[in-house]
Amino acid sequence: MPMPTEERVSQLVAELVARRGFDLEGVAIVAAGNGELAPVRVKVTVDSDGPADLDAIAALSRDMSELLDAAGDFGESAYLLEVTTPGVERPLTTERHWRRAQGRKVRVKLADGAERIEGKARFDARVGQVADAENPTIALVLGGKIKPHRVHVPLTDIAEAVVQVEFNAPGAAELELAGGIAPGRPVPGEEPADLAAPGQHSDTPTEGVAE
Repeated sequence: MPMPTEERVSQLVAELVARRGFDLEGVAIVAAGNGELAPVRVKVTVDSDGPADLDAIAALSRDMSELLDAAGDFGESAYLLEVTTPGVERPLTTERHWRRAQGRKVRVKLADGAERIEGKARFDARVGQVADAENPTIALVLGGKIKPHRVHVPLTDIAEAVVQVEFNAPGAAELELAGGIAPGRPVPGEEPADLAAPGQHSDTPTEGVAE
């Protein structure tokens, strides 16, 4: 029996994820081993405005496994379900991503034709607050700890932005210009080890076989 597509799994779990107060950030289905009988890994990434609640994610993982089994799309094929939150080095592609990344350092690439920021199309900055609901702009703090200053850039002018891993806490002036850290998020440079990479918030992967 062919495996369900990532789009199909997204459709199956979307309502459950939303009902539990999370946003569905993505579904990835990859081989979990070699050979035709090897199970596949179904990785479902979720996020929310508040801090990661491991108990809530574990409960979501259990209910999601039951839901996928009941749907029967995997037939008798084994699969490993992993429910996780985004890792630190995540791309920012929606307005909610920018809101949740407030206070974090990002690497920005401007879109072709967009006005350069201090003559640059690529640069590092600290994320500030999103403004203007109709035509959102993002406040970006440039200059690091030495000469922090703020600029405002339309989100439509940004082609790519990826959160960067930080090993040292930012300067107080930087954070003040950024408007602080997003509520419930760890201070950059002070994250516990289990927040440093994708997959670390997941419940222990569970094997599911549809009856």
